[in-house]
Amino acid sequence: MKLVFNSALILAVGLFSSTQAARAQQVNLYFGFGGAHNSSSGMKIDTFGNKTLYGTPEMGGLFTNFGANVFITKQLGVGFERSWRTAEGDYAGLKYRPSFYHFDAIFQPAKIASKRFSPEFRAGIGGASLHFSFDDQDACDQVPGCPSSRRFQTHLAAAARLYLTDHVFLRPSLDIHHVSNFVQFGSNWTPQFSIGVGYGFGKE
Repeated sequence: MKLVFNSALILAVGLFSSTQAARAQQVNLYFGFGGAHNSSSGMKIDTFGNKTLYGTPEMGGLFTNFGANVFITKQLGVGFERSWRTAEGDYAGLKYRPSFYHFDAIFQPAKIASKRFSPEFRAGIGGASLHFSFDDQDACDQVPGCPSSRRFQTHLAAAARLYLTDHVFLRPSLDIHHVSNFVQFGSNWTPQFSIGVGYGFGKE
């Protein structure tokens, strides 16, 4: 967690620096919670070599996310977001934690935006990771991707900033991750819903 928050701080400083250079219209920082879902791969694994087969799970559970974006004009911006499962889950007898990150181009349609409502449509690229925890290397060897699996992903999202004040906003978001060769689960597609709270700098 310390690494996550240090990364967020570094990202925030970098975005503020770029604001001065690019004369950005607005910078937004946000933090939230939600869930991501994917189906089970249906595999049965003899994880511990004792002829007991363990099923592979669906992806679920509570996810945490943080992100930031910079709008260079009132309609166009760029952003970064990272999300991860808050607690480890069970995977065929081992513990695992999935995470996603992505860099996006953002379009904010001016015609439907207002002082209290700002929609976002995002598209970008990034990565997905699965990290496994285990006590027995032989058990890890039986599970695809153990101890750590990293995959390329493409990302699409629709979100909105609902302003409670001139700067503080709520941010519901629907994200779609397409992860290349995501063999640990039943589909390459992982939808994610989250709701967060954020703060906007430079909003008129």
